[in-house]
Amino acid sequence: MAANEIQPGNTRKQTENREIAIPPKTVFDVGAYIAIARPDHWFKNVFMLLGVFLAFFMEPNLVSQSWLGQLLAAVAATCLISSSNYVINEILDAPLDRLHPIKKNRPVPSGRVHLPVAYGEWIIIGILGLGLAWTVNPPFFLSGCALWIAGLCYNIRPVRTKDIPYIDVLSESLNNPIRLYLGWFALIANKIPPVSLTIAYWMAGAFFMGAKRYAEYRMINDPKVAGAYRRSFRHYNENRLLISLFCYATACAFFTAIFIVRYHLELILAAPLFAGFFACYMRVALKPDSPVQNPEKLYQEKTLMVYAVFTFIIFTLLLFTNIPNLYPLFNVAPNRVVPLWVF
Repeated sequence: MAANEIQPGNTRKQTENREIAIPPKTVFDVGAYIAIARPDHWFKNVFMLLGVFLAFFMEPNLVSQSWLGQLLAAVAATCLISSSNYVINEILDAPLDRLHPIKKNRPVPSGRVHLPVAYGEWIIIGILGLGLAWTVNPPFFLSGCALWIAGLCYNIRPVRTKDIPYIDVLSESLNNPIRLYLGWFALIANKIPPVSLTIAYWMAGAFFMGAKRYAEYRMINDPKVAGAYRRSFRHYNENRLLISLFCYATACAFFTAIFIVRYHLELILAAPLFAGFFACYMRVALKPDSPVQNPEKLYQEKTLMVYAVFTFIIFTLLLFTNIPNLYPLFNVAPNRVVPLWVF
């Protein structure tokens, strides 16, 4: 169906060099401007939680301190900065979104948004988010700037990393470790999280983003049509995307293992759950018209969601648990970080 709706030909060159042909409606559609800020995507900031829990793991005395207000401000700032990135993404992707059978109905390509107002929305939301980030602490502000700049690099030419094969996945998934840092710096401003976990989190994000690309490519089901819609798809095919997913998952496993052995061996007990979650996510990605194309709709995959919540709970419990008898078994010296519970 997608192949019948999209006529690639010279459409790419035309859409890349001109504004949207459909004139915006004269009625000011408030809902359209809210939609392009994608508040329904704010759930992605749940990836800040790892940084929050890691902060409590490294500094258990945070429990007795007043931290909730600062954390709420940090989450609000992150949501605003993310929305600023979503707005510019909606604006700059609109010409090519008109080539997509579903995304052509988004507010900008369908003509429901005035572009000058949308550009103003992008700037204002970004300023508000960064301003609120500054009230948290300087390291958090710098991480917020990194999140915003990453959005610019991903969307705006001449960089526009989303057009470069593999770099598109790695650059967008970079938001994962940035969110890890945002969660961490919301509570701890004078240290940085472990590098091994930072890279593992990045590779996990790359796996999820690569799975999204794979599902999207399969849904379009026409290399020419896919290449007209997304430039990086001119290089990709199903085999290359699957191989990249294997690479990201393996890298995530290696760097996670380094973190576990170096900082908290108890987390090794969750390794089978991590592996199972990656397999479960891949199973969903292989479905026809897979929901991984739109992560905000993954809540409909009840089995995956239950598995994810269960794995996260076990991970959190193990993070704050000490099992001394485990260390001689693996011949690993215990870390000096004091957990909240000891078994």
